[in-house]
Amino acid sequence: MKQAKRLLRLLRSAIWPAMALTIIAFFGGYALFGSNGVLAWGDYSQKYEVRAAELAAISKQRNQLAHRVALLDPRHANPDLVDELVRKELGLTQPDEVIIPLN
Repeated sequence: MKQAKRLLRLLRSAIWPAMALTIIAFFGGYALFGSNGVLAWGDYSQKYEVRAAELAAISKQRNQLAHRVALLDPRHANPDLVDELVRKELGLTQPDEVIIPLN
């Protein structure tokens, strides 16, 4: 009987530290193996490199478009570009012109 009480007292005194260790082990395991854990760092750095390359390509395209927009500014439009766009959109040509398609 005394042994059963002693065992019960031992279990009661050990339950809180056991729960604390279980919780610490859970969060520690998640910090290592979770989706945002240490082992996922390589995947994140690889995705970062891919996104950086995409960003560079999109930035280059954006700069090209910004340059074309600057050339079409109504205050000082580039006459060659305006002529090219008008002829392309409206299909206007002169009878003595020769059209050479580039595509």
